[in-house]
Amino acid sequence: MANKRLRSGFTTGTAAAAAAKAALLALLREEIPQTVRIDFLSEGSAVIPVHRLDRLSRNVARATVIKDAGDDPDVTHRAEIGATVTVSSTAIPSGTDSVVQIRGGKGVGRVTKPGLEVPPGEPAINSGPRRMIQTAVRQALGSDAPPMTIDVEVFVPDGVQLARKTLNARLGIVGGISILGTTGIVKPMSHDAYTATIRSALSVARASGRDRVVMTTGRRSERHSQLCFPDLAEEQFVQIGDYFQFAMATAAEMAFRRVIVAVFFGKAVKMSMGVPHTHAARSTLLLDRLADWTDELTGQTQLAAAVRKANTARHAFELLGDGHPAVIAKVGQGIVTHATAFAGQKLSVRSMIFDYQGAIVYDSGV
Repeated sequence: MANKRLRSGFTTGTAAAAAAKAALLALLREEIPQTVRIDFLSEGSAVIPVHRLDRLSRNVARATVIKDAGDDPDVTHRAEIGATVTVSSTAIPSGTDSVVQIRGGKGVGRVTKPGLEVPPGEPAINSGPRRMIQTAVRQALGSDAPPMTIDVEVFVPDGVQLARKTLNARLGIVGGISILGTTGIVKPMSHDAYTATIRSALSVARASGRDRVVMTTGRRSERHSQLCFPDLAEEQFVQIGDYFQFAMATAAEMAFRRVIVAVFFGKAVKMSMGVPHTHAARSTLLLDRLADWTDELTGQTQLAAAVRKANTARHAFELLGDGHPAVIAKVGQGIVTHATAFAGQKLSVRSMIFDYQGAIVYDSGV
């Protein structure tokens, strides 16, 4: 049976541009568009349905769009993204271009830390969405419209609640979500969004004067790491998911001095064997290698055979128990070796492995 083809969607930036275009068309043409066409930043375009549109006065209209992330798991999927557009012709000399002003309203976060694409004090609306909004507004204006000022206030009704499910607060984005998108398209299961988040997190840490970070693969390993390093600032903890190679290379690129990789045993095994993207690793091959290490280091052939036949790395860890620290250490040392290689030997790496209750079973040292 063929795999189901995953459906693409569109970004919050595309949704904001569509809402702005719909609201402006309602003011200029006195029509209520049901859909608007938006050009992507990469190539192509899409027809975006308008969810709600209200003319609030002769020169103010408000529209919203429901963001569709396709088959990509996304916090903002089905979120309502809107724009309030105000048109004014005062103080614009004849023969000049119209002026488009873009602001953040309710539910759009504001940047408070350096290191992001948007400087502190500005609404968290990245350059890609800003360009899309500018283009959409000028398309709605057409070539014959007199010069005017168009004020676009982007808003997200549930933005504050949605932001609680993101890492925005750690990145210094408060009061709502970010309006994002480098192309305008959400490709299902793409790496772009996660790698962009890792890069942003590292950039914020570096811009805050930090030269050391703790990399974990998710919230649980991060919580345990924060207990181990209570003196470190929140921005020094970076969740890298499965992106081991990318995270290490990016840390080296940004000239970090030290990285601590703190993970559970399952991810540790993959990292120790140099798997660049840990989601894609084949567990049978990993367990074969782990079994070989077990045989070499313990001399216990039956134990090695049991590890080889284990259902998962967690099962293998249970088989190894507390009695075979040399095998666990081999895994931890492998993390250091490959992390350092991925970083191009440009930084110091420390590895820590947690058991599944959060206790440290290996630490390569300070």
